[in-house]
Amino acid sequence: MTAVVVRCQEVTARLGDHPAVEGLTFRLEAGDFLAVAGPNGAGKTTVLKLLIGLVQPAAGTLEVFGRRPQDVPATWIGYVPQVKTLERRFPALAEELVLTGLRPAWPGRLRAEDRRRARMALALVGAESLAAQPIAQLSGGQLQRVYLARSLARRPRLLLLDEPAAGMDVAGESDLYQILEDFQRAERSTVIMITHDLDVARHHATRALLLDRRPLGFGPPGEVLVEARLRQAYGHLGHPHRMGRPAEARDA
Repeated sequence: MTAVVVRCQEVTARLGDHPAVEGLTFRLEAGDFLAVAGPNGAGKTTVLKLLIGLVQPAAGTLEVFGRRPQDVPATWIGYVPQVKTLERRFPALAEELVLTGLRPAWPGRLRAEDRRRARMALALVGAESLAAQPIAQLSGGQLQRVYLARSLARRPRLLLLDEPAAGMDVAGESDLYQILEDFQRAERSTVIMITHDLDVARHHATRALLLDRRPLGFGPPGEVLVEARLRQAYGHLGHPHRMGRPAEARDA
């Protein structure tokens, strides 16, 4: 019997006095790959914050692995945020940042085993050569790979990604999605990814969730990301909805 990973039923979440999402309903099973799409301000990042317990539902029912999100072991979930809170000038190496995905505190003196585990995770994302690089010297795309390695180091059962291709060139994006698909197949993990690139959603996801604060569709991408629903979400289809990267660090 397939395990249910996320069960979300009529969930409403508020940011201050304003609803961020309303009536959110969807269900994911082990091995699903969900693309979450919608215009800026649609509540996409709020969905991820609900799943890791940073935002509490104001109404409805939400379970992750059959538990409240705040009761799920931290090692079961990997999260790559869109906005990186670590100060780039902090004197840290890439391998040290990766190791923070395996322990609650910043690593002190690294043992040989620590370095081995960090480099294995970096190798998964094609970035083993960056292990000893200071994070201040990394490009945006390289830093994104290091954050992805940080999440994959714990072999999460649920991987949450907020615009994971931000800062990457076209070749880097292609590598990224291949890495995610390889990891998903090997670990049978569930992946939830926010994206503004609807072509990526159509080609890589098994499920799509279209939001504009309320859900406008959930199901196979070919059935959800159709013209009528996209017009409802974005208001027009005058240009391809790759839409670039959000220009400001606000809730997506």
